[in-house]
Order: sequence, then C-alpha cells, then structure tokens
Amino acid sequence: MRMVDLIQKKRDGYAHTKEEIRFIIDGYTKDDIPDYQVSAWSMAVYFNDMNDDERAWLTEAIVNSGETIDLSAIEGVKVDKHSTGGVGDTTTLILAPLVASIGVPVAKMSGRGLGHTGGTIDKLESLKGFSVEITNDEFINLVNTNKVAVIGQTDNLTPADKKLYGLRDVTGTVNSIPLIASSIMSKKLAAGADAIVLDVKTGAGAFMKKLDQSKELAEAMVKIGNNLGRNTTAVISDMNQPLGFMIGNALEVKEAIDTLKGEGPDDLTELCYTLGSHMAVLAKKAETIEEARQMLKDAVESGAALEQFKLFIRSQGGDAEVVDHPEQLPTAKNVAEVTADQDGFVSEIIADEIGTAAMLLGAGRATKDSVIDLAVGIELHKKIGDHVQAGEVLASLHVNDAEVEPVIQKVKAAYTLTDNEVKAPQLIYDVIR
Repeated sequence: MRMVDLIQKKRDGYAHTKEEIRFIIDGYTKDDIPDYQVSAWSMAVYFNDMNDDERAWLTEAIVNSGETIDLSAIEGVKVDKHSTGGVGDTTTLILAPLVASIGVPVAKMSGRGLGHTGGTIDKLESLKGFSVEITNDEFINLVNTNKVAVIGQTDNLTPADKKLYGLRDVTGTVNSIPLIASSIMSKKLAAGADAIVLDVKTGAGAFMKKLDQSKELAEAMVKIGNNLGRNTTAVISDMNQPLGFMIGNALEVKEAIDTLKGEGPDDLTELCYTLGSHMAVLAKKAETIEEARQMLKDAVESGAALEQFKLFIRSQGGDAEVVDHPEQLPTAKNVAEVTADQDGFVSEIIADEIGTAAMLLGAGRATKDSVIDLAVGIELHKKIGDHVQAGEVLASLHVNDAEVEPVIQKVKAAYTLTDNEVKAPQLIYDVIR
C-alpha cells in the first residue's frame, strides 16, 4: 500500500477500506508517513467527507494507536460525560458526585485546561490537598468503594490524535466533522467508558456556532459510539452566553457546591439534571429520563449529593471542610466592578470575550507552561434577558495582580444592551440517541 494512492483515492471522492485507514494511522503514529502526506490527506477528507463506516474505523484506529484504560474491574455500567467546551462549564464538578450519589459509577479521566479557565483537574486542585496523582489500582478501588474518582490523563492514550490535532491546527483542517468526531470519540473510548453522554455546545461561545453544524457533529459522534458498541447520547445545549454566573477555578468550585445544595444558577442546574438523567438511564439506574431526574432531585434535596462530594474530596486527599465553609477556597485580593453605562435589557453576552477576560486575569493558560491563579475570575450578575439600570453592576472581577482596566473594558464590551425586552435563550435544543 502506498500513501500517495490513498491521498488520490480520497481526493477523488472514494471511500477507504478499514485496512487503508489503519495503514494511514499506524504509519503516521510510527513516523513512517510524513506530515506533508497526512496534511494532503486531511484536506481531501475535509472536502470529500467520510461515510459512517470510515468514521468508525478512523476512530478505532486512533484508539488502537496507544494504550487503552481497562475499567472492567469496576462494577456496573461506566458512563462518561464529555463537553465540547464553553465558558463557565462547571458541569463535571457537579455531575460526578451527583450521579455517583444515585449509584452510577463515575471513573473520570480529566486534563488540565488550555484556554479560558483551567480544566477539571485545575478546578479540583483549588481544594487544599486534593490529588489526582493516583495509581490505576487506587483509581479502580475508589470507584468501586465510593462510586466516583478522578485521575489525571496519561500521555500514552491516543498518540495518533495528538499528532493529527497538531497538524489540523496549522493546515486549515480543524473544522471537519469526521476529523473532529473521531478525535473526541477516540479519547472517550480509549478511557474505557461503557456508555457516553455528550454535551455538544452551540452558539456564539461554542466551537460550533450554528445549530445545524452542532447537530451534524452530535449525530456523527453518536453514530461512531453506537457503531463501536458504546451506547451514546448527545445533548445539544446553548453556549450563546456563559453557563452559570462564575468563570474561574475556585469560583466555579463554589458554584458547584451551591448547585449541589440546590442553590445554583437555573441554567447550570437544569443542564446538570438533563445530562445526569441521560447518564443514569444509560447506566441502567432508571428506566426513564423522568424517573432519573426525580432521583437526582431527591439526592440534592436530601443532601446525599453534597455528602457524596465531601466523600469524593476526602478520598483523594482533599479537605472536605471547604464544602461547608466555601470562604476557605482561594480568594482574590481585590474585587473590581463592571457597571452599565445605560438602562436596558441584556440582549447579548459574548461568551468568548468573557472567557478571554478571565484568562487575562490569570484564570487560564495561554500556553501549556502558564501558571494558573486559582483565585481569580469573573462573577456575572446579569445574564441575557435581565433588565439593567445605568450604574448597576454587570459583573465583578476577582483580581490579584493583573492590570484591571483593560479587562473591565473587555467585559463591558462583551455586553450588549437594548431598549426592548429580550427573552432568555433556550438551554436545550435537542437530544440525539
């Protein structure tokens, strides 16, 4: 087999066989096929797409390019959740203890964040003493005992994806449905889940800005999961504005605690109940979505979900006192307010700009080696649909050492006010199974 023939085949619009796809991914992982040929092939895929079989085979080949995690020693159906990313997306911190409290085993592998705020691990590390540096055996034992544990990502999963992703980034082939879908699903499958719930974001602050694109991506990933023997459900949710009120690491932990107490923001709470219900049904803990939702609500109202969060923190070396005393979380030295210049209704909040503003304060990483300030971030006081008077506070900036004036202007510019009443955006657009 020659790579040049496979490039020409895809260039001319033909479908690959399973063996051809395996040849490309194996050869690229081992450095037998050079970047320039895989670049040409990626562009051919970008223009000529892949059928459902090709997408599943590509995902499988990427999974098999490295180690896979074996979770068979964990009892029950292991359900993983993946979000395509957004601003203020605190769902993992809430969902892990929430669904574990009704008996769904959560074996979560998480990374550190690049971008607006840290990843789930950075957020958890704002809890004093919390560690994800545990062995695989400890990880499995914790999930069997407590139903929930989080471990850091290993470097040996899906090496082909890391190479392909780096290449797509610099060759204009990022926005290809088969390449995005196989990238996301390969990581989930390599991490050992039996079933997967995907939270596919849509809107201005999402990777996919338009609903039809988000739906196409969701359908592609669900088909890949199901074709490779994993029950997969995708929820398409709104990211036209940040989720919840907090953007930042310790701030989002505080918001997660509030939500597990039943006192969280409406949109964040609703999304967690929706995603959690689908996780519970896939884990066979409930027959219907309605039954699952009631179980989750009961766990919040009885305090079981909050107790599960404390158990989770303690079992990984953290100080669970913080759940009852959130003031012990890292706190910024100063708070600066962003105020409205006029009366009106909030019609738009550019989520990406709010995320970038949080990063400028030090809440996120610009590069792999950047150091995150866990205490800083942004607290929104007004969301789309809210009425505002001139001089009223739109957002508070929790600041340590960053220069604050440019960030105030950035956050102010992210808000659009209008004279006419505005409805809050729809939160859940579709569910794809």
